[in-house]
Amino acid sequence: MTPPPGSAARMEAILATVSAGRMAATVATLASADFTGRRVGTAGGAAARAWLADHLTAFGATVHTDDFPVRAVPDGYAAPTVVWGTGPASTPLVFGREVAIHSASRDAGEARRGPLGLAGSGDPTGRWLVVPPGMSLFDAYAYADAQDAAGLLVSRAVGADGWQYTTLAGPDPGLLPILTLDADTHRAVLAAATGEGWLSGNTPLRRRDVTGTNIHATFHPAPPGGVDLLLTAHYDGVGDHPGLRQPGAADNASGVAVVLEAARVLSAALPAGVGLSVALLDAEEVGALGSARHSQRLRAGDAYPLVINVDGAGLLDRAAAVEAGGPAHALLALLDQAGRHTGVPLAAGPVASDNRRYAAAGLPAVGIGAGMAGYHSPADTPDRVEAETLRAVARLVVATACLASPTPTTLPSAIGDER
Repeated sequence: MTPPPGSAARMEAILATVSAGRMAATVATLASADFTGRRVGTAGGAAARAWLADHLTAFGATVHTDDFPVRAVPDGYAAPTVVWGTGPASTPLVFGREVAIHSASRDAGEARRGPLGLAGSGDPTGRWLVVPPGMSLFDAYAYADAQDAAGLLVSRAVGADGWQYTTLAGPDPGLLPILTLDADTHRAVLAAATGEGWLSGNTPLRRRDVTGTNIHATFHPAPPGGVDLLLTAHYDGVGDHPGLRQPGAADNASGVAVVLEAARVLSAALPAGVGLSVALLDAEEVGALGSARHSQRLRAGDAYPLVINVDGAGLLDRAAAVEAGGPAHALLALLDQAGRHTGVPLAAGPVASDNRRYAAAGLPAVGIGAGMAGYHSPADTPDRVEAETLRAVARLVVATACLASPTPTTLPSAIGDER
């Protein structure tokens, strides 16, 4: 006998269909070499988009795409070759670990060799200037007088796996090459800056104007007076570098896998009065431009959906982070009850992703993040995405949708620091 709609038994039957194996396979596919890290405007991003659109269509959705311009995306077209030393001794630096290119660097494909100097002291002409701790890049630029120094060397933290983080969003390029060094290398180079230290390096980093593309899928339009639920996740990543694979498994193949699985399950199991649509967003890594475009279009129309954005569902520790914005009181209440039903602990915490664009447009939006390992680096691999975390977050999303109702609820409305 089929459990009645809205019953606890019915919800459990629906939640039982969530497949961690299916989601793990999605993560592995999106993080594969075929999709080259899924940077906006690349062939790998386009291949991922086609794969995702095909799956949404197979789940029964009406799918369309929306293009938009994206300006000046950093593109490292070659690995930098950087060597430093004192006198005749020389030490090559490992790209991605000991050295990387700063996002504000100018494009300099040819290696430049020069003596080391200290930013803020002495004549900068022809020197690679080591920026000391506490000095801003702006002040270092002012001292270097831009055109006379060979370049700037700044310290940068590395992750737990020893990789420097890749970032795409950032300032416009300046007039100097800029290299980032890990803290140990920076200290060593700084100590040699007043002696016989020298450095040879290049910064092959151009900017490209590209096209970003959002994927929109409608499963069930919301009926008049009903609840319209929008599930979102960004499918773009920071992309591969020459010689460095950056799979983007947790960020954000994991969030896409959760949204795809939730949509598959809900496409045949939505409660009456609830509509379902999905937006898989591009260009999050360059300033959340895909969600900025979509949120403004929603704001200009008549639809005001409840937005659930998933970014990072790879490594659930003590609790999933939830960030709410806009008029999200009712959505928070649903999410809170869903967390209690599924046993997923929730904690108020920052989720700096596309949910903020929807909230800024005045839409009720929550972002859910459940951790990621190897952030923006070659260490963000599928084997570090926990299948149980994928399952937990997908069940949370599905339960929230099952609890949605066109009538107001009296459920608890707040998510505390932790429960």
